Amino acid sequence: MKIGINGYEAVVPRFGYNSVTGLPNRVGSGEVCFQWLKELSKIDKKNEYKIFLPTLPTEDMPEETERFRYEIIKAKRLWTLIGLSKRLLKEKDLDVFFTPTHYSPFFTSCPQVISILDVSYKKFPDLFTKFDLYQLALWGRLSVKKASKIITISRSSKDDIIQEYGVKSSKVAVAHLGIKPSLKLSMTDKDLIQKYSITSPYILFVGTIQPRKNVLRLIQAFSKLAEKHPNLKLVIVGKKGWQYEEILREPEKLGISEKVIFLHNVTDEDLAAFYKFAEAFVLPSLYEGFGLPILEAMKYECPVITSNTSSLPEAGGEAALYVNPENVAEIASKIEKVLTDNKLKEHMIAKGKEQVKKFSWEKSAREVLQILEEVGGKNV
Repeated sequence: MKIGINGYEAVVPRFGYNSVTGLPNRVGSGEVCFQWLKELSKIDKKNEYKIFLPTLPTEDMPEETERFRYEIIKAKRLWTLIGLSKRLLKEKDLDVFFTPTHYSPFFTSCPQVISILDVSYKKFPDLFTKFDLYQLALWGRLSVKKASKIITISRSSKDDIIQEYGVKSSKVAVAHLGIKPSLKLSMTDKDLIQKYSITSPYILFVGTIQPRKNVLRLIQAFSKLAEKHPNLKLVIVGKKGWQYEEILREPEKLGISEKVIFLHNVTDEDLAAFYKFAEAFVLPSLYEGFGLPILEAMKYECPVITSNTSSLPEAGGEAALYVNPENVAEIASKIEKVLTDNKLKEHMIAKGKEQVKKFSWEKSAREVLQILEEVGGKNV
């Protein structure tokens, strides 16, 4: 079987390139696309792949082989809509075409599969530009209609997609995300202090700084603990997203600016150390398609506190403590509980180790492959 894939998201990062590694700063659909491509190139020894890209593959992309090849399509604007669509009109030997994002090309000569990570644009339209919302309303809805199958990343997101687009349950399949293998810690807690001037103990948040992540309420909850725990810090690791200005101002407004540390460019190796030495990882998001940082934290034996909404309980399972993300007092109370109850902390770490075993990128890619073979097989 011959499988075509839109690899745009894997090589065109929304947040540019890492200044240290020179590799893309992949988040969201970019990271998912990259991991699926990497795993498919390793696990599938029978099918042929043609990966369509707008530029040369980055150094960390899978190497070309006889069955896994790249094709560069140079189009300056609307790459998927125009450049890729025009090229696929001439591509007659594909059995299935997969776009690991919401937007599919207009034309293909074979069945299409798309992926939708979440419907946050419907939950929080104020966080999207008018152009994005217009594009999602027209192009996104058309992509859903044209797709033979939709892949999403949680049962929660599947329910949202069915409700939003009125599609049958059988049209939407779930492939839970995976996590990267554990990295060897690049530093000790003393190294962390020397490089980032961060002393223990500290609470950790990792994610894009934007209102949907609910960082504002996390800062407010932390401020309630600051007097009782004068040495405690809150470390917020993540790129600036949108509508972040109020979030960055909140610590000064609450008089705790010296206790809240924002870090916008941390390598994966250093991030592993942040997880390892944190008292707890807190992800109080209002909505998530999956919540991958939950599993990343558990992998490095960090207790997790997260929201009881959307897909987050799927990621956290029985290993996390859950809060109402709109209740600042409850967020503060659960953090206090982890800080003061060592037995609870040890129990959460042990449960976290078991939860992590349920997820891997290889397993996720095998689930994707099964769907592509199912759809493409009908075309053979």
